[in-house]
Amino acid sequence: MAEQKNVQEQDINQLIKVRHEKLQELQENGKDPFRITKFDVSHHSMEIKENYDSLEEQQVTIAGRMMFKRVMGKASFCNVTDLKGNIQAYVARDSIGEDSYKDFKKYDVGDILGITGEVFKTKTGEISVHASSVTLLSKSLQILPEKFHGLTDTDMRYRQRYVDLIMNAEVKDTFIKRSKVISSIRRYLDGEGFMEVETPMLVSNAGGAAARPFETHFNALNEDLKLRISLELYLKRLIVGGMERVYEIGRVFRNEGLDTRHNPEFTLMELYQAYTDYHGMMDLTENLYRYVAKEVTGSLVLKYGEHEMDLSKPFERLTMVEAVKKYANVDFNDIHSTEDAKKLADEHHIEYEDRHGKGDILNLFFEEYVEDHLIQPTFIMDHPVEISPLTKKKPENPEYVERFEFFMNGWEMANAYSELNDPIDQRARFEAQEKLLAAGDEEANHTDEDFLNALCIGMPPTGGIGFGIDRMVMMMTDSPAIRDVLLFPTMKSIDK
Repeated sequence: MAEQKNVQEQDINQLIKVRHEKLQELQENGKDPFRITKFDVSHHSMEIKENYDSLEEQQVTIAGRMMFKRVMGKASFCNVTDLKGNIQAYVARDSIGEDSYKDFKKYDVGDILGITGEVFKTKTGEISVHASSVTLLSKSLQILPEKFHGLTDTDMRYRQRYVDLIMNAEVKDTFIKRSKVISSIRRYLDGEGFMEVETPMLVSNAGGAAARPFETHFNALNEDLKLRISLELYLKRLIVGGMERVYEIGRVFRNEGLDTRHNPEFTLMELYQAYTDYHGMMDLTENLYRYVAKEVTGSLVLKYGEHEMDLSKPFERLTMVEAVKKYANVDFNDIHSTEDAKKLADEHHIEYEDRHGKGDILNLFFEEYVEDHLIQPTFIMDHPVEISPLTKKKPENPEYVERFEFFMNGWEMANAYSELNDPIDQRARFEAQEKLLAAGDEEANHTDEDFLNALCIGMPPTGGIGFGIDRMVMMMTDSPAIRDVLLFPTMKSIDK
């Protein structure tokens, strides 16, 4: 096996050497492709195919990477791939000239070509371009993976995404759809009167979520800073300032593990709307998801793996207590103390920490017994106050807060609150978080004095929500892992 690998490496090295020699010959003959600075393209491949009737016998100019070539004496065929797809070109000596044809025969798969010619159909009915000129725009000095097997090494696909995009058409389609997801979110929110804003990534206090931040040092001010873990606290400051509907789509950073649904840097969308509550956020979430699904997939039924999720029906709404009762047959309305909750956890073999209260244990029951059942779109409402430090308490039951998490396919897809706007209550919540920090909880929030000052100025009743864009894209593209929807996911460095 090792011997076969060495032979393959030797063969590849020889092929690469030949490509370098071809480039040197071109340069010596004044035909260096890297000296070309621009090339005017009139059409993409799919435009020609979709508009053949009007383009037949018309001259077009295309450009792209040659992925196939078949030389047949005085005439050849090649296949060129561009952003939209691929198209065949017929290249004949008598059409492009003897010298140009001689050059063309030496071009390699992977080279980037510009081709001008007339649109026609071959005898087999394939829409093609009959070349009148072929220009080498860039010489490929590396060998692409073998055509029929493609780039199948998963690790290499993520590390060399540029090759993955060349070899796997479905990968390019995924990232085109990702762009459509984000642009359709913007269209929907802009139509609802929201304003897109930008807030700092480097912060002195990384709050707004339960996560461990990355830390860095700013030399100019000799200060330690953190990369943001959330967008929340700055966006709420803007609500205080009178910007009634704001949103931001941006990267956040959490110093946590890697798995199929987590990457240390990911894209989050948060929005805040004055004078509404978490029920208003539920309505917005339903409407937004339907809008995006229709725009991106053309359907309100999303297929993910073995599941189909129907967005056309009203999304189910359950309190966390109701959900645990439904799926675990345990009613936390009958649990009146932390001691009773811990006893119940022991009976169900659910691990907890000494610092956990009744609400924490309710959440542990939810994670253990409920999440995997939430395949269809479902809002889980009214979380315990212990796990929701930035959320308004329910007036009729202050052990719980006006919060929901949106689930599909057993995943949390969004998190929303009736935002806490009482500065006195917020300070008490921060103090509770500080105690957790002192007890060793690295994900607890620090007190943010400037944010408390903003609340003292006065924030109106507000609804807010955060969407994980990457998981949303996974759902819209049936992608099994978050790395499949991140162009350049975080990878462990290769040892030199």
